[in-house]
Amino acid sequence: MTSTADASSNHRDLRAELETLTTEAFRPELSEIDRLPTLEITKLMNAEDATVPAAVAERLPLIAAAIDDIAERMSRGGRLIYAGAGTAGRLGILDASECPPTFNTDPSEVVGLIAGGPGAMVTSVEGAEDSRELAAADLEALSLTPDDTVVGISASGRTPYAVGAVEHARAHGALTIGLSCNADSALAAAAEHRIEIVVGPELLTGSTRLKAGTAQKLVLNMFSTITMIRLGKTYGNLMVDVRASNEKLRARSRRIVALATGASDEEIEQALTATGGEVKNAILALLGGVDGPTAARLLEENDGHLRAALAAAPR
Repeated sequence: MTSTADASSNHRDLRAELETLTTEAFRPELSEIDRLPTLEITKLMNAEDATVPAAVAERLPLIAAAIDDIAERMSRGGRLIYAGAGTAGRLGILDASECPPTFNTDPSEVVGLIAGGPGAMVTSVEGAEDSRELAAADLEALSLTPDDTVVGISASGRTPYAVGAVEHARAHGALTIGLSCNADSALAAAAEHRIEIVVGPELLTGSTRLKAGTAQKLVLNMFSTITMIRLGKTYGNLMVDVRASNEKLRARSRRIVALATGASDEEIEQALTATGGEVKNAILALLGGVDGPTAARLLEENDGHLRAALAAAPR
């Protein structure tokens, strides 16, 4: 059992560590923000947010290199796995959960892990973020392979759950990426791809769901979206692998086919019927002049890449 003296010492050490982090820095010029008119606070917050894209831009070459490595592994059947605690974990789960409806991926292909499990999405789980062992156990349940990629997400770059996830994944041969918002972080040191988006102190001291969270969301958008582009999940800027699971998406599917082919409504309906409602197959059928089964075969032979399948079509 930890003694009171040990606990006090641990708290002092952690406090000292937090005081060295840019994301935790106190800004005395904002110490009376609560006394400002609401409009002034919105202007301040908006100006803070406007600095985030520039911080991300400084790391674009590192982000691009990481994406190329993710896509290479996913093309061999690997998975993209996000691991984080609190806001960082929630952002990872959000990005992962949007891939199936957007790109028709299987839910097992892009996975979000949060310290404390699914319940931590809405309620904090005490102590979960402090456990490297919990991260290792969560990844063990997924049976990692060398074709998998694990992205540890942590604004501070010190969260034990995120660091532990990366350390465990690297020890098992998976590709590892550390995404943090402080320079020279423990998370970066543990990962192969080290992406540190330094956004500076927050409007509210230590509230890393603000600029840090925005920066992480922007990078995660790039990870999933550009990886899917590399994997042939789009045709130009059209989401040709979209899953039509509701009326809005069914209407969007028809619009995508129309934009890609210029076909009439009647032709689009015929093509979608012939291809079982698959947008990519319908486009190939219309542009390549092939029937539904041939479209499916050509796409399978070309790893789902529509441009390559079109080039291989008879006409």
